[in-house]
Amino acid sequence: MADTTREIERKYESGDNGLPDLTGLPGVASIADQGTVHLDATYYDTADHRLTAASLTLRRRTGGSDAGWHLKFPVAPGVRDEIRAPLSDTLPEDLARLVRSRVRGAALGPVVRLRSDREVRHLLDTTGRLLAEISVDTVHAERLTGDGTARWTEIEVELADGGDPAFLDQVDERLRKAGLRPSKSPSKLARALAETAPPTHTPQAAPAPAAAPAAAPKRKHRSRPVGTPVTAGDHVLAYVRAQRDALVELDPAVRQDVPDSVHRMRVATRRLRSTFRSFRNVLDRKTTDPIGADLKWLAGELGLDRDQEVLAERLTTALDDLPGTLVHGPVRDRLTTWAETGHRGAHGKVTGVLDSRRYLTLLDALDALLADPPLRKKAAAGPDKALAKAVGKDLDKLSGLVTRALDLPPGHERDLALHDARKKTKRTRYAAEAATPALDAPAKDLVKSMKSLQGLLGDHQDSVMARKTLCELAAVAHAAGESDFTYGVLYGREERRAEITENALPETWKPIRKSAAF
Repeated sequence: MADTTREIERKYESGDNGLPDLTGLPGVASIADQGTVHLDATYYDTADHRLTAASLTLRRRTGGSDAGWHLKFPVAPGVRDEIRAPLSDTLPEDLARLVRSRVRGAALGPVVRLRSDREVRHLLDTTGRLLAEISVDTVHAERLTGDGTARWTEIEVELADGGDPAFLDQVDERLRKAGLRPSKSPSKLARALAETAPPTHTPQAAPAPAAAPAAAPKRKHRSRPVGTPVTAGDHVLAYVRAQRDALVELDPAVRQDVPDSVHRMRVATRRLRSTFRSFRNVLDRKTTDPIGADLKWLAGELGLDRDQEVLAERLTTALDDLPGTLVHGPVRDRLTTWAETGHRGAHGKVTGVLDSRRYLTLLDALDALLADPPLRKKAAAGPDKALAKAVGKDLDKLSGLVTRALDLPPGHERDLALHDARKKTKRTRYAAEAATPALDAPAKDLVKSMKSLQGLLGDHQDSVMARKTLCELAAVAHAAGESDFTYGVLYGREERRAEITENALPETWKPIRKSAAF
């Protein structure tokens, strides 16, 4: 099983005199020389350096106190999460899965070998507690896919686990006063790749053709605009690209069961699908509809875990709010068991989905769409009209759904209608989000309104699902000879909560529809 640690460090170009004197550094009572360690690390990547492009590093290292496999994810400048696995001859499957959204079907192989002589010193406080480790690394880099080599020396300061990041500012000030400057490369691997790269040669111009063709072949799609978004197509593609990036970046977090990661990934999936549906005047449906079908499938698979999480939290909170006199039987234990069992099963299924060919093909399809977008004629237009029209169309459809729901009597049919309105609310919100950089205030206002309406309708749908779950739990409890009284109390409270939500909907919706500038 892989272990994760947070690494907070700073790197400096080493001066000719090596490590400056750090005596008297505030908070440092002593500096302990830990001697020299010899590190030998082989870095792995695809042939086209997909991990490096994403600022990820994957290595197998021997020597030092943490020999093994290391996978590092960027968190912020100078901050990375390092996931470690025991030393082995081949890449551990736990780590291979965490880079699968980046690597897809490409092979991972050794690209760079770094051999370092590391002189280590510990900065300690008056109690002997470690504040930071500072090292002088003499590095020999060898490119394994070519003949390039490089040598350099650098100084690295790494904060101790649980240390105050402000301490690194004090060390930084001392090192800068001594003439050191931060490293120009974010990592040793990045520097090694840059300094061992083969020389580039300017290609000779190709000879002109003897004769131009009678007519240039027509492209299947229009060229993708580049630079600052200008056209309607620019804005839609920028939003699609952001959501594609979110899917890829959240993949490792979902696999590691990081809190809220499934929810965020599901939202990115829904935003993509909604964008394809809302902006059919910009992107050709022949390309986006098949991708949208796969996005719907992925959102459904992710929903198994997310819906379980939301329901468990809602029911646990509701149970906490009940007076003890209304809690009969082992309700809490049964609820806890239901939640934990459901989560384990759902999470296992989700990780299987992320390893599936269908999911990886979906990521490839999104990449292909962004590389050669299926832009329609309206994509070249200015964003004001094209985007506003699409957002307005979604808002009009939402208005019809809300009106229909309010005209129905309370009950199952109204619940279904309100759920449809909730889904359209999300789609309208996402369309407004995509249009916000172009439409500014009106789109921002609509996003805010849709969030409010989404919260109201979401609470209603959660109540519907909570009542369904309570009926199921009550039946199981009754069959086991337990009291089902408390489940009935919670069911009644959920009914009342839904009634309050439905009564609040007209007053919430009226000003939204009246003030929306679309």
